[in-house]
Parts: sequence; C-alpha cells; structure tokens
Amino acid sequence: MATKQNGPIGRPRGFDADEALERAMLVFWEHGYEGASLAGLTGAMGISTTSMYAAFGNKEELFRKALERYTEGPSAYLARALEEPTALGVATAILAGTVRTTTRPARPHGCLGVQAALVTGDSGQAVRDLLAAWRNNGCSCLRERFQRAVDEGDLSPETDPGLQARYVTTLAFGIAVQAASGVGRDELQGMADAALRNWPLS
Repeated sequence: MATKQNGPIGRPRGFDADEALERAMLVFWEHGYEGASLAGLTGAMGISTTSMYAAFGNKEELFRKALERYTEGPSAYLARALEEPTALGVATAILAGTVRTTTRPARPHGCLGVQAALVTGDSGQAVRDLLAAWRNNGCSCLRERFQRAVDEGDLSPETDPGLQARYVTTLAFGIAVQAASGVGRDELQGMADAALRNWPLS
C-alpha cells in the first residue's frame, strides 16, 4: 500500500537507517533469506513494516543492501587479501579471514553469502542467482590475482589460475558450512593450514 512520502503510516523516519541495516544483515546471516521473516526483520530493526518498505524497499531489495553491507564489512577480508604480495599469502589470508569471520562469538556462524540461499524455493530464485553471482565474482577476482602471480613468476607457469582460485574458494565455502555446523575455530584453522601445505611453488 503506497503512502505519501511526507506522511507515512507507522513509525516516522526517525530511526538510524545504518543501524537498522546492520541488524537486518545479522538476521539474514543467521536465518538465511527464506528463514528471515518480515516480522523477524522489522522486530530486529526496530521499525514497522511500512517504514522498512519506505526506507529499504521490499525484502529482496533489503537483502541486496544487507549483502552489500556484508561485503564491505565482515567479508572485506577478501579485498584486503588480494593485496598480499604473494599468491600463498593471498590464499592464507582468505582462509584465515574466512575462519575468523565465520566463527566470531558475537556474530552468526557461517557465511551470509553461502548460507542465505542454501534453501530457497521458486520465490527466492532471484536471491539464489544474486548469491551465485556474488560467489563467482569472488572466484573471478581470485583467478585474476593468481594469473598475475603466474605472470610475475610467483606461481609456476604450469599452474592453472582458474583451478587454483576454485580450489581456494571451495575450501573457504566449505569452512563456512562447517562453521555454521558448529565446528570450532582451531579445528577449521588446522584444516586450512593442512590444505595449504601442498601449495604450488614457482
């Protein structure tokens, strides 16, 4: 139901939109896209449904904004990792960042980008596609970084940058799923360390 911008029904736009989006992100992170009900979202955000629609759009649009916030916040370790001077340093930083982010005591466990669309019906197809693109974009950025490592002699010329990128991202997503299942930080870091022992050298 449309409302006039200068006189919306429900709570006036006096809330902190940034804080509300942070809380929405946490709800999606913990419950996934389908599991996050409008009541649960607005309750956590401290606003009415009408105010949510006025400020953020529908549930899908709110999720897109929450995913952007997740990418720039909890998941920002990926962009930082790509700046590491060596390919092994990149992979190490990505896996360490994944372990750290997915097991933080005060935050939901697992990865919003992995967990949020594991169970979505037909109505969630757009979100499933969005998250597939989000994950593939991360892998593409990593592939480009590993190609640079090959070109610079940091990785062997025989190394397949695409395969290496898929290997690291698959490990990272697996860590996220294990973290969501309750596996502890030390065990996950040990697995990451073991996976990198056979890293291809130049």
